[in-house]
Amino acid sequence: MNDLTPAQRILCALDTTDPDIAYSLAEKLRAHVGGVKLGLEFFGACGPDGFALVAKSAMPIFLDLKLHDIPVTVAKSIHALMPLKPLIMTIHTAGGPAMMEAAAKAATKAAQDVGCVRPIIVGVTILTSMDDSDLQAVGLSTPVSAQVVRMARLAEQSGLDGVVCSPFEITAIREACGPDFKLVVPGIRPAGSAVGDQKRVMTPAEAVTKGADYIVIGRPITEANDPVRAARAIAEELNQS
Repeated sequence: MNDLTPAQRILCALDTTDPDIAYSLAEKLRAHVGGVKLGLEFFGACGPDGFALVAKSAMPIFLDLKLHDIPVTVAKSIHALMPLKPLIMTIHTAGGPAMMEAAAKAATKAAQDVGCVRPIIVGVTILTSMDDSDLQAVGLSTPVSAQVVRMARLAEQSGLDGVVCSPFEITAIREACGPDFKLVVPGIRPAGSAVGDQKRVMTPAEAVTKGADYIVIGRPITEANDPVRAARAIAEELNQS
């Protein structure tokens, strides 16, 4: 991902259920970020039609549905979603090796069938809203940092292109999985921004310097008085890092 420009590394999370607002933001930001993220809330409210409207902006779209089911269901879901031609899709690494392998193979086959570029398939390791105490609450005594690396290795072995991780696991995953493994990193807050519901956060420049391929930023851009100016400021920060 070294050939990405600073702006192309930025994926703006459109945390809205209004397709018109999402489309308007995508249109405004098209020349200033690398793509936009549409998540489960948006897709549940607007479905494929809402996705298609945002796609009319010609903005690459990160479809963040975090698929997690038995292997055949996840594979069929990826086939069903492929006509949307997303840039990136997410699944949960907790689904296990067979599910991840099925997802990777389904993405290749479905892209061939549709005649589109195969999306990047990345696995969610540990949600960035969770910390060690949250893992302990669900019966995992392994610290977040170690569990994330463990799941990243499993994702790589299972054929995924990369993982979603917090900025604090970038270095460890790079050491474990090498330079070509894609890292999509939420939990990014420009200096002075509110942390919100994220527990593990870092500035854009720090994350990219550590080895993030893509950084996911939502409210600091979408809730700014001037979203374009906010996005350009982040890109400039990355350019100077």
